[in-house]
Amino acid sequence: MTDKYAVMDAEKATYPIVNMCGWLGVSRAGFYEWRSRPTSATARRRSMLGSRVIEIFEGSRGTYGARRIAAELAARGRAAGVRQVASIMREHDLVACQPRPYKRTTFGDRVGAAPDLLARDFTADRPRYKLVGDITYVWTWEGWLYLATVIDCFSRQVIGWSMAEHMRAELVVDALDMAAGNGPLDTEAIFHSDRGSQYSSARFRAALDEHGVRPSMGRTGVCWDNALAESFFGALKTECVHRLTFPTRRHARTAIASYIETFYNRQRIHSRLGYRTPQQVETEHYSLGLAA
Repeated sequence: MTDKYAVMDAEKATYPIVNMCGWLGVSRAGFYEWRSRPTSATARRRSMLGSRVIEIFEGSRGTYGARRIAAELAARGRAAGVRQVASIMREHDLVACQPRPYKRTTFGDRVGAAPDLLARDFTADRPRYKLVGDITYVWTWEGWLYLATVIDCFSRQVIGWSMAEHMRAELVVDALDMAAGNGPLDTEAIFHSDRGSQYSSARFRAALDEHGVRPSMGRTGVCWDNALAESFFGALKTECVHRLTFPTRRHARTAIASYIETFYNRQRIHSRLGYRTPQQVETEHYSLGLAA
């Protein structure tokens, strides 16, 4: 009976109460008596929690699932179980965006290849020591826009990026230069990539030497050898690119730059980082160093 009253209450602005009572076989007196009952503490808490879940979901640009939302609630001092959050999300039709299947995009050669110094170990004990990079492309009505990134394995922060209408070596050189310009790199820094021609070019190797960075490469066409870089592109495509249409390359540049600098680096919590943001991890590291 309660379910029928709840339906009537939700639809009272659309249909007359008397009509719905007849359709559902309930009395008007029963409906108004049900509405006059005080809300239980449990119902009030669930309603409040639902508002918080919606707020966090919308703040994440529709990218957080139940686990991340539960972690964010805990960080705000309002603990809730993952199952409870998932139930509230279903109740409010909140569905996080989903990734598309992986597609191979790298077809390099062996010219200028370097040994694999990471061996799929994307953990680091200090910032700016292990760096990974890759290239992806985004379709606009004007044609392709290419994006190169440099990611710090320690904090998962994108510390360097570059966008252009081409895939020449300067695309990846510019991304590396930006990474070096955003803070000193470790004296033993490693840059890991696939074996694409841009990364094996003499120009990029010269840029690595200039910044005192050692090259490292995975195997051709094996995405797991550069999984961290692939993971970022998966998030970028799922949470930003595939949800928008770009009439021009300028529109795409603006959206991607905002995603990287405003959302991914500074707002998006990562399960691998203990549900902290990349910037938070780096800031805490340097704060602890100063305190010591």
